[in-house]
Amino acid sequence: MKPKTKEAISLIFKGMAMGAANVIPGVSGGTIAFITGIFERLIHAIKSFNLTALKLLLSGKFTSFLKHIDFAFLVYVFLGIGIAIISIAKLFEYLFENYPVYLWSFFFGLVLASVYFVSRKIDKWNAVTILVFVAGAAMAASVSLLSPASQNDNIFYVFLCGVVAACSMILPGLSGSFILILMGNYELVMIEAITQVRLDILLPLVIGAGVGLLGFSYVLSWVFRKFRNQTISGITGFILGSLLILWPWKTELIQEFGEKTKVTGYQWNLPEVNTEMFVAVFFILVGIASIWLMEKAVSKKEVDNGK
Repeated sequence: MKPKTKEAISLIFKGMAMGAANVIPGVSGGTIAFITGIFERLIHAIKSFNLTALKLLLSGKFTSFLKHIDFAFLVYVFLGIGIAIISIAKLFEYLFENYPVYLWSFFFGLVLASVYFVSRKIDKWNAVTILVFVAGAAMAASVSLLSPASQNDNIFYVFLCGVVAACSMILPGLSGSFILILMGNYELVMIEAITQVRLDILLPLVIGAGVGLLGFSYVLSWVFRKFRNQTISGITGFILGSLLILWPWKTELIQEFGEKTKVTGYQWNLPEVNTEMFVAVFFILVGIASIWLMEKAVSKKEVDNGK
């Protein structure tokens, strides 16, 4: 297999992992991008849609334009994201309905392992990085305690959902799907709109996501460049704090509003010692192993490239 073909397949699979993570409330696609080693390249590629890109496009320098925006990289990654979101939305709907503890357990393991591997990228711990880490963890944990809003299909609100969700989807540790739950539109956007191909919802959502991605990529790129260790420590804290959302043994607190119901929060429980608990622990270990294998593969590639 040619190197370019191998890289393309690798990027598609990494995109699929990001897309799958973005469908699950509590899991961040940004975390997966960080673990798989494409986070910084993704941010730089998104922010490359600037005046320079526009000038190259309008002047007919298409080859230079495509190179400037890292076109092939973006196509492969977003192709993977699209494949995962479209194909996995139905599967996750079924798993959430029938095996919620096992699904939450797998992603709890993924994110738990991510805390360790992301923290390893911090060059030096000091008082500032520790403070940022604690603040990030507290912020992410407090988000999980907020009460979700009611569903709203107003075009401007859906656009806003796209902006906010896209920003949180590329920020490691902060789940775009969970933000959609808090905004009341998770079921409308991630399940109903996708499975029923509702363009009245998908179009303003995609436009909002594009605006959010482009704008937030500049912020992330600048912060990452100027305050690398502090940024990674904050990201690590975000990831740790998000474990509260992912705890497998929780009960949804449901409130009725006329004929409709909505989740207003969670009650966290300790697991009972039974077969379900042991199976859940197995899936936690599978999640941890998945991140370990992913990190090992990325590290090997970096060593090979260094040669």
